[in-house]
Amino acid sequence: MTHKHLFTRALSANPDRLHFAAHSHHLWPDASFAGQVAAWEDAAHLADHKWAKIMGPVWSQAQAHVARELGLPDPATIAFAPSTHDFLVRIMSAMTERASGAPLRVLATDGEFHSFRRQVERWVEAGVVDLQTVPAAGLLSAAKAGGHELIFASHVLFNSGTIIADLEALAALAAPDGPWVVIDGYHGFMALETDLSAIADRIFYLSGGYKYAMAGEGVCFLHAPTGFAPRPVITGWYAAFDELADAQRGVGYAPDGRRFLGSTFDPSGVYRFNAVQAMLLAEGLGTAAISAHCAALQHQFLDADPLPGLTLLNPLQAGPHARFLAFQGQEAASIHAALEQRNIITDVRGDVLRIGFGLYQDAEDVARLVGALRSIAGKP
Repeated sequence: MTHKHLFTRALSANPDRLHFAAHSHHLWPDASFAGQVAAWEDAAHLADHKWAKIMGPVWSQAQAHVARELGLPDPATIAFAPSTHDFLVRIMSAMTERASGAPLRVLATDGEFHSFRRQVERWVEAGVVDLQTVPAAGLLSAAKAGGHELIFASHVLFNSGTIIADLEALAALAAPDGPWVVIDGYHGFMALETDLSAIADRIFYLSGGYKYAMAGEGVCFLHAPTGFAPRPVITGWYAAFDELADAQRGVGYAPDGRRFLGSTFDPSGVYRFNAVQAMLLAEGLGTAAISAHCAALQHQFLDADPLPGLTLLNPLQAGPHARFLAFQGQEAASIHAALEQRNIITDVRGDVLRIGFGLYQDAEDVARLVGALRSIAGKP
């Protein structure tokens, strides 16, 4: 089955390309173009008054889409920002204030993405953070041992595709006074069916539109549980957007997820996100259906066994699976380069070749990829 008719603009822009990096820059569907145009047209028609629409119906619609996808009881706990890093800094600012000058004790896996890894290591250098990292398999036991103010973990690890299934057990440790549990859902949101309804009152959840939400950059979001971090130290004027017309007395905050907002931002990503979500709903393409499509392509690829010299780090098994296959081996970088010379896009992280699958691929694309890999290996 093919869904390429939903991606005609992106596919026709580079028709000879095979793009197997949907886990990185997911190609944008045509609906995102309509969303981008809508953002421009609102800016042209409404000018200064556009913000009433953006922070009103556009914002509410996007919140509703995220809440539906994650089973969140209250869409108002969701805020949007240009990057998840913005939210990380604000969460940490609130927790650092609570630490009263002592280094903030942070627990994380040893497989977190560079946005977190780089920032937290710099905080360690500055004496702001005391960091403990553990393999994903040891995260829960280390968390239960206690002694941490903040526990940070990806739902799906970006480098290996490992899925952390202990979210409820981690959430059970969380409390407004600490520890706080922050889940980086960037490789899970709209790749795994995720129901946070039972733990939404205890965890922070971060994700965005760049990958499986197919909306591009600039539309990241945070679910912030009520009662946790009511006054982030790092803040911007949009955190009190409803009070802008009032006389300014002190530093006020919105009572919901908007307390984590910063300052003026480009809203076009939110428009794109809403347009793509509307397209998926119209097509009947929920996360389960898209995952089934991608799983079929993954099985087709693995059945051909085109990378016998590399080790698959995340084998296909019953149950949820990352949208990419992670192959480890000394030849990973050279295979990636050889594919790129053929205009076949994958990506490599050290000695791990990642091949990502998406809605815009079909069985013919997988067959072409397998043929290219056999050609690189000198096999018929």
